[in-house]
Amino acid sequence: MKYKIILAILFIPFFTFAQERSIGIRLGEPLSITYKDFISDYISYEFMLGSAGLNGNSYYQRDFENNPPSNNAFYVAHSSQKGISINARMAYNEDFTETFGIEQGYLLGYGGAGIQLRTANITYTYATGIVSQPGVPLLEEQRTNVDFGPEAFIGAEYYFDDLPINIFAEAGFFLELLDRVGHVKGQGAIGIRYIF
Repeated sequence: MKYKIILAILFIPFFTFAQERSIGIRLGEPLSITYKDFISDYISYEFMLGSAGLNGNSYYQRDFENNPPSNNAFYVAHSSQKGISINARMAYNEDFTETFGIEQGYLLGYGGAGIQLRTANITYTYATGIVSQPGVPLLEEQRTNVDFGPEAFIGAEYYFDDLPINIFAEAGFFLELLDRVGHVKGQGAIGIRYIF
């Protein structure tokens, strides 16, 4: 009996953390399935898998012009499709329930950083001669654009008293380190998670 009590006391922290695990959907940039858990009262980690938005047209045109398939290749157009987005991040969480006088449920504010990998599938149309001349054939090349770098974010999430769900909203930015160093992309989302 004595050992059962000791084991129960040792496993209380794990049962507490298990109640904070949540999975849900994030609507925004990037659009993702999100899994979040707490490793302490204030520190959480999150994994996201989904699809990130595309960069602007000039981004992909510049990418082609910086790396043409041949010396005499001239950009004509491109089409793009979303690829995947994978995020891993950690956040510091603070309870703001009393600050805002909330009487039901509770409100957490959070801020943190992480890493992000994004891809996009690009089909370039180009010519190897002067495009305005008749009879110049148009060629195509398909590429996968891969972007990788850190992200930073802030947000807030509200936990309901009687429902095992929370809702959240956040904003942040992503800084590319691969393949265009220094390119910054704003991000933001709203979402909902089921707590289990």
